[in-house]
Amino acid sequence: MSRILLVEDHERLAQLICKGLAGAGIAVDVVGRTDAAWAAIRQLSYQAMILDRGLPDGDGLFLLQRLRKAGQGLPCLVLTARDALHDRVEGLDAGADDYLPKPFAMDEMVARVRALLRRPVVISEPVPSCGDITLHADTGVLSRRDKRVALSPAEMQIMLLLMGNCEQVVRRRALEAAAWGLSEAVTPNALDVALHRIRRKLLVIGSGYKIINVRGHGYALREHELDQ
Repeated sequence: MSRILLVEDHERLAQLICKGLAGAGIAVDVVGRTDAAWAAIRQLSYQAMILDRGLPDGDGLFLLQRLRKAGQGLPCLVLTARDALHDRVEGLDAGADDYLPKPFAMDEMVARVRALLRRPVVISEPVPSCGDITLHADTGVLSRRDKRVALSPAEMQIMLLLMGNCEQVVRRRALEAAAWGLSEAVTPNALDVALHRIRRKLLVIGSGYKIINVRGHGYALREHELDQ
């Protein structure tokens, strides 16, 4: 299932958009501020973003410009009550892929989001790696030299976050959010099961790295000596 980020502070409108997209098989995480959106995008992997302009902490276009300057090509649909031509031009110049003025028909919004999801996400960052392992996010394959294992979507998101913080501790809640989204209800042992499976796959490819539990803090991907 595709997952997108909705940046909208109007609670009722956000609920309606979520309902409309859920009916189209699209999962949505919702935040109401640009700073929360920035944090979510840095932590999680989304296929697209719906962005309101009038947010409590500023114009949504400032967030979009910041993302584009950082090399983040996340497809973006801008929602706004401003429907003048120069406002639409301003949004497109800031890096928006599409622009939808309020009020709008839900069917049209869903159709535009589907169109965004068909576009490839442009990523300027290198292929994630940590020590002797590399993650090929486009195929969901974890590799070490000539050995490869396939990861499930949840496992891949967990590894993306751990490898992006190689050797550093990542909190349990952050890993759960990475794997299942900010809004998804997660069963108590879902992360433990996913980590167990990833640990086994690291052994299969003979990696010198393993996921360790830093009690009371979280988890880290760190080097260890393999048993001989």
